[in-house]
Amino acid sequence: MALHIRADLTYDFPNPSETLLMLEASRDADQTVLRERLSVTPQSDLVRRDDGPAGERRAVFTASGRVRILYDAQVAVRRETPRLEGAAQVAIRDLPPGVLRYLRPSRFCPSDSFERFVDREFGSLRGGDRVVAILEWIAGHVDYVAGVSDAQTTALMTFADRAGVCRDFTHLAISLLRASDIPARAVSAYAWKLDPPDLHAVAEVFVGGGWRLADPTGKVEACDLVRVATGLDAADIAFMSVFGRAVLVSQAFSVTQADDEIAQGVGRLDAVAV
Repeated sequence: MALHIRADLTYDFPNPSETLLMLEASRDADQTVLRERLSVTPQSDLVRRDDGPAGERRAVFTASGRVRILYDAQVAVRRETPRLEGAAQVAIRDLPPGVLRYLRPSRFCPSDSFERFVDREFGSLRGGDRVVAILEWIAGHVDYVAGVSDAQTTALMTFADRAGVCRDFTHLAISLLRASDIPARAVSAYAWKLDPPDLHAVAEVFVGGGWRLADPTGKVEACDLVRVATGLDAADIAFMSVFGRAVLVSQAFSVTQADDEIAQGVGRLDAVAV
């Protein structure tokens, strides 16, 4: 399936500020960028800071005054929704070195505070079966409510409030999984059929010998996601990081299914500033 993704952002920058963008679809084995364009208006000194091994695309530029950022792409997705039930839990000694960091607490995911809870609530389960039980617990105990959280909300706050948005659901899931000695990380993605459209935060869990995507909100299937960035929590996957100050004017995201002609296209337009 090919998806047409678009992000259109306008911000006011009172003073010149270096700005890091992570809006672009990553280069993964299960998704291919057919064509894309990243533009910054007015034109700026945009430079690439891509992470080749991770496939993540990053751009840095200096923003000043009113700036419009536009990203438009067609991406072919070949990902299936992974099965979690029955997936084996990997012993810590057998985890790949790069996975170990996703067992530890992080800024928004204080997993060490949940160890007693997960032992009591899910103690009889391991691996993928525990992952499924944790996701089901979140679905049954946390309400999706916009406006009850902000950029400083941690998983502990969400656990107490029992409400939040996608980043809060994801932080709580990651915390409960790490407390279960199951590596988990945050992923930002464009999501088809998400209403309203937005960059979506989901979780990725290491069971059965590999990483498997799961949406703790239950709103989107893994096969309908266009992956952008991966990290310990939301602090690592923000679509825009401003090293200064910015004021939001407007922003809009859209994800639609591309037609057959686009889906069969070849080549792409690399990210440029215009």
